[in-house]
Amino acid sequence: MALEMRTRRLGRTGWLASDVSLGTVELGLDYGIAPVGADARPDPSAAERLLHRALDLGVNVIDTARAYGESEAIIGRALQARRREYFLASKVSTFERQGLSGAALAGAVTASVHQSLRELRTDSIDLMMLHAVGAQAIESGEIVELLERFREAGHIRFLGASVYGEEAALLAIRSGRYDCLQIAYNALDRRPEARVLQEAQARDVGIMVRSVLLKGALTHRYRLLPDALAGLKTAVERVQTLAEEHSMELPEMAYRFVLAHPGVHTTLVGTGAPAELEAAIGYAARGPLPPSLCELIRAIAVVEESNLNPGTWPI
Repeated sequence: MALEMRTRRLGRTGWLASDVSLGTVELGLDYGIAPVGADARPDPSAAERLLHRALDLGVNVIDTARAYGESEAIIGRALQARRREYFLASKVSTFERQGLSGAALAGAVTASVHQSLRELRTDSIDLMMLHAVGAQAIESGEIVELLERFREAGHIRFLGASVYGEEAALLAIRSGRYDCLQIAYNALDRRPEARVLQEAQARDVGIMVRSVLLKGALTHRYRLLPDALAGLKTAVERVQTLAEEHSMELPEMAYRFVLAHPGVHTTLVGTGAPAELEAAIGYAARGPLPPSLCELIRAIAVVEESNLNPGTWPI
């Protein structure tokens, strides 16, 4: 029996986004930890099959980036004939590490956007985001001004940012220049609820959520968390107990919690494995968690806020 894919209006883009969207970093890079004896990413033909499978299952948002290795090229080859079936999001680097500004920055951004268009085999990218930015890049406005020229030329339809931290998110929302944001939000990292999600709703900014499973901590792999993350592990164990009491798996509770927030429009599943994608779609098809269960989850706190950022975790 086919699963029902719910859709939500992606802010002022007007696109009716599927509850689950496909993140493609694992298609283009050796990303994350591969199972013993397995490759870290699917070969190109398997990646193409996954992309078609996603569309066939009702996924209609595909997320990629210039920084994701071969991801854009794989998407372009696989889905050129199905381009009208999905909302395409990509990202451009801010080139902060290179210290570029002025004409040099303009040249780098322009080259990056043109390369994305070529690799994706499209005349227009639905959403182009600044990649992994903090408050400084949002405040400067230099790159978004460059991208606005591409929008005026019809090569980009909407602008967005993949942000880190509340400050950057709020600056982007309040600027009025960003149609969508990609943020980290999950059952334990609920910090966006206080202001970010509320202000995004008020200003009709689309929200794409990453880190739904907190880099695997909200799966059975939480048992592998090191002693340095004991507080996080204890919190996950409490969520796991709630999941068992309500006859569901931990990842199911994680997805359905995020989708219970009215300010969330789509949840990213970053995977190269069809089974993982299909599982997430199955969870979403069961609908958001009821408010009473969401409140029980919200009563579970992670005391050390740094534990909510996988970038600070010990290897």
